[in-house]
Amino acid sequence: MNANRKFIVALLATGALLTGCASNSSQPYGSNSGYGSGSSSASAGYGVIESIQVVQGENRTSGAGGVLGGVVGALAGSQIGSGGGRTAATVAGGLAGAVVGNNVEKNRNAAGPEMYQINMRMDNGEYRAVTQDSAYDLRVGNRVRLVDGRVYRY
Repeated sequence: MNANRKFIVALLATGALLTGCASNSSQPYGSNSGYGSGSSSASAGYGVIESIQVVQGENRTSGAGGVLGGVVGALAGSQIGSGGGRTAATVAGGLAGAVVGNNVEKNRNAAGPEMYQINMRMDNGEYRAVTQDSAYDLRVGNRVRLVDGRVYRY
């Protein structure tokens, strides 16, 4: 019973470590041009599209690979040694498995999603760049509206 309790504690600790590594960024996609990515003071505005570029999105992982790898690593580590050595092997196996599982998931999604960087000249003279997952029917020269970080045809 005591070994099972230690295993569960090690497994929960591994899960807590992996959860702490998750990203909750409010700005999921950045801009790499001279255009500003938009200020938080204005959530809506009107402008004209100057250019649209296809860019590779960031290669992100969901964390599922890390969690699954951590569980498998912890199970494998729990089979080694006895007493305090077994607990250490379980924790080390869980951490190593999480790293390997996350890397496997990242390599599986190697290229990242295709994104569109839309560069606009706003009515107030500002230049903005927005990166989003699709350009729908947007074309250079279209009059558009920027609402909450997304571009819509106006």
